[in-house]
Amino acid sequence: MSTEENIKEEEINNTESEAKVEENQEVVKEEPTTEEIIQAEKDKYLRLFAEFENYKKRTSRERIELYKTAGQELMTSLLPVMDDFDRGLAEIKKAKDKELLKGMQLINDKLKKTLEQKGLTLMKVKAGDVFDADIHEAITQIPAPTDKLKGKVIDCIENGYMLGDKIIRFPKVVIGQ
Repeated sequence: MSTEENIKEEEINNTESEAKVEENQEVVKEEPTTEEIIQAEKDKYLRLFAEFENYKKRTSRERIELYKTAGQELMTSLLPVMDDFDRGLAEIKKAKDKELLKGMQLINDKLKKTLEQKGLTLMKVKAGDVFDADIHEAITQIPAPTDKLKGKVIDCIENGYMLGDKIIRFPKVVIGQ
């Protein structure tokens, strides 16, 4: 072997050994230290803990909301009965039977008080109130008797009710144009 061949062979060996050293360094760099592993696990733990806390808060809010409106379906189905009671009382007043009126009034009051205890409240609407599409349902428009009643409630056809803070039936009103 000549010197040139020896030099070339040495250069090849040096290059190969340098490549092996670089590979070993890369392998060493790829392995995380125990501190990095601990930090990554702490991060995972904190994220999981925060996610669980958010879950608890969300389910708690949902439970409270469900409790507030649990009787909504029942209340909604009882509203037509209350309307019928009011119409019946109006007819009994016309007949002027005081004993019948007194008995029906007692039953009506008891029903309303019971529903109020469960969170049902009557939305008070009177003639002259400003029409608000967010809380009123306009059935029809009629010519306003006076200029002051334009765009305002003229008559309430059907009462509206709220269960807690939620409107379960909008009051049906006639507005002036």
